[in-house]
Parts: sequence; structure tokens; C-alpha cells
Amino acid sequence: MKVLLVGSGGREHALAKALTQDPSLSQLHCAPGNPGIAQLATLHPLDVENPDSVAALAIALDVDLVVIGPETPLVNGAADAIRKAGIACFGPSKAAAQLEGSKDFAKSVMRDAGVPTAKFATCENQSEIERALDLFGAPYVVKHDGLAAGKGVVVTSDRAAALHHALKSARVVIEEYLDGPEVSLFGISDGETVIPLQPAQDFKRVFDNDEGPNTGGMGAYSPLPWAPDDIMEDTLKQVLNPTIKEMAARGTPFIGLLYAGLSLTTHGIKVIEFNARFGDPETQVILPRLKTPLAQLLFAAATGALKDFGELEWRDESAVSIVLASKGYPEAPIIGDVITGIENRADTEVFQAGTKSVDGTLRSSGGRVLSVTGLGSDLTEARNRAYQSISKITLTGSFYRSDIALNASMAEKGN
Repeated sequence: MKVLLVGSGGREHALAKALTQDPSLSQLHCAPGNPGIAQLATLHPLDVENPDSVAALAIALDVDLVVIGPETPLVNGAADAIRKAGIACFGPSKAAAQLEGSKDFAKSVMRDAGVPTAKFATCENQSEIERALDLFGAPYVVKHDGLAAGKGVVVTSDRAAALHHALKSARVVIEEYLDGPEVSLFGISDGETVIPLQPAQDFKRVFDNDEGPNTGGMGAYSPLPWAPDDIMEDTLKQVLNPTIKEMAARGTPFIGLLYAGLSLTTHGIKVIEFNARFGDPETQVILPRLKTPLAQLLFAAATGALKDFGELEWRDESAVSIVLASKGYPEAPIIGDVITGIENRADTEVFQAGTKSVDGTLRSSGGRVLSVTGLGSDLTEARNRAYQSISKITLTGSFYRSDIALNASMAEKGN
């Protein structure tokens, strides 16, 4: 099988690694990729925001499957252009990708599908915003309606800060605060059938103890020893299946990965948000644990063949991933400095994200530079290996959280 992977981040590096371990894979191409992915795939320049350019590359390479990593090409309609060319694509259409592209659209789908979620109000002017803030009260949850690279959400008890954030966007969704731990759970869908992946938990705040502004994610771990045993089945029944059924009923079947951000509240599971693609950094802990050949799984989803695919197989190991961020991230990351000390070992994997090669030297090119994933027999061993590995990487002014999966590993030991 010849596969084209679209994207250039840590999520795509993890996808590329998993795809290369599938015996059915004959060629892996990636566009535009990064220096880490270049060790696994043939790279091609590409304007990922142009659907016709993505389709043209897939045609030129004569691939069997296109896997779209980032949200922007999906929302722009890249999957539609690829399917129009007669090539299988893992990724939702432009219409279906609105589950991530518009918070208001996602809420309307959840409402019609009977999916549990927070009460909300969609606001387009200051008076509506202020009325909604007063209605739901603190902590205030304010979400920009469109794509915001993981930085469009503010959760704060400061009403002035909530109002300030809301006024930055022409349309915002303001909703009630959900109490309870957050969980990320992915579902692979062919438009009718959904197969859930094992859950993960990520860390959005930039600093230890969940302090500082929201980011695209500073680390993640899987499995979740504290989560309910039936969380996958419960999420499939209450969230994934109803959503996929509703999307099909609307004439916009969802083919690809449906990411459900969940809150395990005192009143049960409630959806915080949907994404229309693999989450980052959760992908970096989920895929290293997946034994089922990934290319075959994604091809089955892209061709409507999940019904007879069978159950997924998982490794027994735990995985912990830690993100190395540039100085000044997330507000004003400093880029362009030299990165040294990257070393893949049998029990760890470095997934590059914001990196570039300049005259053979690896340098930073983004806020979240890379992540290190450790594998182990339990979370303690996995996180120890990840922290040992990331401590050897040098990048001037860079930083990472020291508490990724700490509470979960301590609880696991306590059990």
C-alpha cells in the first residue's frame, strides 16, 4: 500500500512511525513533513491549505490512501478534492469537518443527536456575551467559534478576562463549566461504523499544577488507571455512535477520526469539544500502544470496511509523552535555536514537531518543538524513561512540565 500523509507536526511524526510498522505498507510519502518524519518517509513540498494542491500530489504519487493530519486542510475541503480524484482518504469532508471548524455547529449536532454536553449560548455581540457570562457564572468558559490552534478557549474566574477574550472573535460559544477530570477518546469511523481507541489524558496548561494559559497540549499519557472500566463502551454508546448517525442523517457522513474531549462529571460523561482529526499530543501515547496495523485500519475506514474489521489489539505497556516548548511559548515563542541531544532508544521515541534542518543542523521552528514518549510496564516506568530522555535534549530557554502523569502514576502505585 502506498500512503501519502499530510502534515508536519508531532502528531504526523507519530502517525508516520506507526504506518511504517504496518507490513502492508510499500511506500510512505509525507507533505510537507519535518526532519524527524524525513527519516521514515519521502518528503514533498506542499501548500496544505490548498485542497487542489493536496489532491494533485496524491494523483502524481499514485497513492492508495491519503491520511490528513491537521485540521486546516480538512476544514478547507482537502478530503473532498482527494475523493473526487478517486483516491481513498482518511479524513472528513469539508462539511463534516465543521464538527471541529465551528463550535456552534458541533453543539447543534450534539443537541440533535442527544449527546450529553454543557449548556451553552452562541453570542455575536457584547450584550449577548455579557448576558451569557452572567447566566452561567464563574468559572467562565469562552470558546472562539472557529479554528484557533488550541488557543481559542479560555477558562477563568476573572469576568473581565473572559469578556476580553470573547470580544476578540466575531462569534463565541459561552458555556457552563463542567466539573470533573478530562479525557480524550478517539473513534475511527467509516461513516457508519465506529471503533473506539483507548483513552488518554492530556495537559493543556503551560506550567506545572495546571497553571498558566491554555496551549495545544504539554503532554499526555495512556492508559488511564483511574478511569471507569466501561469508558470506551459508554462513550461509544452515548457520544460516538449517536454523532456519526446524526452526521449521516444530515447527508454529511463523517469518515476519519472523531476526537471526543470528555469531562467525567458527577452526572456522567459530557462532551467538552469535538475535533475532526488525531489529537496532539494524545496521538503520541495512543499509537505506540496500538498493535493493530495502522495503515490497514485507516484504509478500512476510508473505504467503508470497518464493519468486518474486527477488534483492535493493544500492547500492555503504558505510555507517557512530554512536550518540549520554546522559550516564550505560548505567547511569543523564540525560534531558530539549535537542538541537540535527541536520541531514540528502545523504550523512548522522540516525535519532532516545530523543527527544521538548516545546513544539516536541527533548529526549532515552532512553539511546541518536540515530544518524548516513554514506554514502560506501568506509568511510573514510562514517565521515568520519558523524563530521563528529555533531560538530555538541549535547546536554549526551552522548558517542559515536570508533572505529566505524576498523579496518575502515584495513584496506580497506590492501588
